Amino acid sequence: MKKVITVLKGDGIGPEITNEALKVLDKICSVYNHEFTYKYVDIGGVSIDKYGVPITDEGMEQCKNCDSVLLGAVGGPKWDYVDPSIRPEKALLAVRHELGLFANLRPTKLFTQLSNASPLKETIVGGGIDLLIVRELTGGIYFGKRVTDTENGELFASDEMKYSYSEIERIGRVAFESAKKRRGKVSSVDKANVLDSSRLWRKVMHALSEEYPDVEYEDVLVDNTAMQLIRNPGRFDVIVTENMFGDILSDEASMLTGSIGMMPSASLSSGSLGMYEPIHGSAPDIAGQDIANPIGTILSAAMMLRYSFDMAAEADAIENAVNEVLDLSYRTVDIMQEGKTQVKCSEMGTLVADRIK
Repeated sequence: MKKVITVLKGDGIGPEITNEALKVLDKICSVYNHEFTYKYVDIGGVSIDKYGVPITDEGMEQCKNCDSVLLGAVGGPKWDYVDPSIRPEKALLAVRHELGLFANLRPTKLFTQLSNASPLKETIVGGGIDLLIVRELTGGIYFGKRVTDTENGELFASDEMKYSYSEIERIGRVAFESAKKRRGKVSSVDKANVLDSSRLWRKVMHALSEEYPDVEYEDVLVDNTAMQLIRNPGRFDVIVTENMFGDILSDEASMLTGSIGMMPSASLSSGSLGMYEPIHGSAPDIAGQDIANPIGTILSAAMMLRYSFDMAAEADAIENAVNEVLDLSYRTVDIMQEGKTQVKCSEMGTLVADRIK
């Protein structure tokens, strides 16, 4: 197969970790006889420095006219005080909007080789952690009407949380379809005891659940979900929720593994086009030192093969290679343990690529 991938290396450690993912993708091409063409686009701070904007119109067009997008990371202290309208993160919101990326998928999996890295007790994580958070990405309070004004001589601010039936239905369908490919359980997270938007959310999810009788369904309030992720994370399979709740819960879940550098993510549209990125930031304090963990980006590339290119065997090959490297006791500095072999970012990418079968 021939595919065009737009590569957004970004800032900080972005170029380093992305290069290792491309190394792995090149090995996939060699072993499975595919052809990937990479189109490079500046994004974030590096684009601000070059062009005065976090992404150019030409760069956005390249993102829209490809088969998939692979992102490293954006931002850093250097750009903290630029005009808010051109902050590096604005580019991410723009890409999500222009590409219609409404569904964010964040798998949280505790690799058995790294079980000691989890901050939770062995009695809690001993049974394993393997859950998927499906977060609505383009609606809710982050995109609602915002007001800052004065009322009765006092300054006030408000943010609108608004969802339509169709917005909820399409993200819910992603969750149910994902559960069919996993362990067959959906936990819908809301705050229906307080919010009207959550009551609509629950109404839509109940209607959808009737279309998927083979998928176990439950409603869980967001505060209870936050507690259960610590108390008993193994009870969850697929968690689906709105934008702000998903933002918070997915970060909480990522720390259950004790290694944010291992976590991939996918942002999907209604078609095959998606954007794939690790969940961590640009880590400017370690940029250029060749010590970053590229596994989150490598696993994001595996998600790209699985979700955008329908290459399940190739995605499995990458995930198996990562497991094999961890079995052989190779570790980057962030996951280093006594008795293991510490390797650099570039070495980790090569180790994974060499084990693609």
